Amino acid sequence: MPREYQYPFELRHLVYFREVARQLHFRKAAESLSVAQPALSRCVAQLETELGVDLLNRTRRKVELTAAGRVLLERIEPLLRALAAVPADIRALADGQTGHVRVAFTGLAMATVLPGILREFNRRYPGIRVELNESPTAAQLESLKTGEIACGFFHPNATLPPGLGTKLLLQEKNGVLLPADHALTKTKKLRLRELADTPFVMFPRAHNPGFYDRVLAAFQQAGITPHIADEVWPRSNAIGLVRAGLGATFMCPSEAQQLPVEVTFRPLDGPAPESRLVLGWRKEATLDPALSAFLVVAGAATG
Repeated sequence: MPREYQYPFELRHLVYFREVARQLHFRKAAESLSVAQPALSRCVAQLETELGVDLLNRTRRKVELTAAGRVLLERIEPLLRALAAVPADIRALADGQTGHVRVAFTGLAMATVLPGILREFNRRYPGIRVELNESPTAAQLESLKTGEIACGFFHPNATLPPGLGTKLLLQEKNGVLLPADHALTKTKKLRLRELADTPFVMFPRAHNPGFYDRVLAAFQQAGITPHIADEVWPRSNAIGLVRAGLGATFMCPSEAQQLPVEVTFRPLDGPAPESRLVLGWRKEATLDPALSAFLVVAGAATG
């Protein structure tokens, strides 16, 4: 056995000593532990011998803790309480009542389905901690492969890495988000070709190649060349630049429910990129009860 696991005493030595230290009476401690008093006395004496100190002062009239005994009692109380809680903690973990789930998300997820999922999950599983991290699709796929996250809300590419399970949560044709004072906000529905002279705020293609390429394909179908003024991330930064009047950006209708007064959402007729949001997870990771519980709630919340 490795040296760090070699102790000069057994767990029963600590349990027996603690009970004597509580009762300060060998007979009462023996009755409480349902052991014979001589066996209890020998066990405490063995502990003292192994530690090389007196833990108790014994007289015919009373038993008192020595200074070393008080220190030992203080040290072992939290240890023994923690050990006593292990069975219940393990059962709760196995039942999916406690645990930890690392979840990554994009701005679209937080603006649409994710808040409702988190609310319901916290109601049903208050003992499971959800660690949230906003990250782009490409980073999420890498984190899923390495096991850094348990699941992610991202925008799928044409092909996904093997071993991933996914559930489609949202699929919508995008409209455009314009500064409120843009001339085209007077029109209820727009066509992409009407925005030929409008600068667009995008995101770096490496973050989400699938959606980026769908944007370029939509511009090509509309017969115009996009004027990309800036590429920023996360999503909130793009909305901020539109609020500042520096361009337009794409947005799906579900994301456009609550917007600042400085911007206006307009649907698009004709060619327009499509947003797809999925929940993805490593299939092998579903053995984790906490993750399984999260996937069940997410699936139910989104139909």
